[in-house]
Amino acid sequence: MRAALFEKRSLEDLRIVEVDEPKINDDEVLIRVVKAGVNPVDYMTVTVLPVNPLPHIPGREFAGIVEKVGKNVKNVVEGDKVAVYTRIFDGTCDMCLDKKEMLCRRGGRIGTDTNGGFAEYVNVKAKNVFKIELDWDIAASLPVSALTSYHALKEAQVKIGDYVAIFGASGNTGMFAVQIAKMMGANVIAISRKYWLKEFGADYIFAYEDAIQKVKDVTNNKMVDVVINSIGNKFFDLSYELLKPGGKLVLFGSLTGSEAKINLSNIYNKHAYIMGTTGGTLKEFYDLIQIAHKLKVRIWKNYKLDEIATAIKNIFSSERDGRIMIIPR
Repeated sequence: MRAALFEKRSLEDLRIVEVDEPKINDDEVLIRVVKAGVNPVDYMTVTVLPVNPLPHIPGREFAGIVEKVGKNVKNVVEGDKVAVYTRIFDGTCDMCLDKKEMLCRRGGRIGTDTNGGFAEYVNVKAKNVFKIELDWDIAASLPVSALTSYHALKEAQVKIGDYVAIFGASGNTGMFAVQIAKMMGANVIAISRKYWLKEFGADYIFAYEDAIQKVKDVTNNKMVDVVINSIGNKFFDLSYELLKPGGKLVLFGSLTGSEAKINLSNIYNKHAYIMGTTGGTLKEFYDLIQIAHKLKVRIWKNYKLDEIATAIKNIFSSERDGRIMIIPR
């Protein structure tokens, strides 16, 4: 089969090669990848993150069709369309028993700690796959882009009537955060210049430089209940400024940098909550699939597998206006 593979830590070493089709164990399935999503974590996988195995096939987010099943597999059969929960978990550690599979003590991430979905085929545990009847772009966006936002909003306990401000609202996770927050009954404020977010459920769209005054205006100076910041330290201070007393700032990305200077007195005087979230649980992934037919995704470009290095580089393009997807074959 054809796969994107690297041995050295650079995009220049990422190349398309012929490798053996993965073999499956009794509790695994072989998936023919139909669509894969490109995320900043894929760039990090190729350039800086520890990976296993090496040489390595990246690709954290994908969906496809079951080609083969192990003899102990009961939940899917050959030919099923499936979405994939791309966290590795053992199901027996204290985190898994607490239904927090993404924090498994002996876990990891498919595409980083195992070979991933930038290939024609990938093998995964049957417990990670769910039958679907969804658009492929949506199905391939569920494991990272949609689930990360869904989990963050659930952890923040967003409720009807809350004001939720979303930074990076036009990005991979942001466009789903807008939609899901709206489904939860929130008043959604997209901190962005992309007016197509109105079609995704944003009630308000404010530019970064106008955000503080505009949020004061629409909330009658109360400010927002929840801020979702998926883009890192560049807008950490602004994120905090938009919070009302007792509000929650939720962080799960570091695209613009991972270190921020914090004034502790500001935090405790506002009685603010700063929360970090990552990924999502297996149950949340199942629940997300149940509402996924109501979601939509904006695609900027589809790339062939041969164009994988360009696709990953363009995650950081100023021209990008939506998701980047890979079609392996």
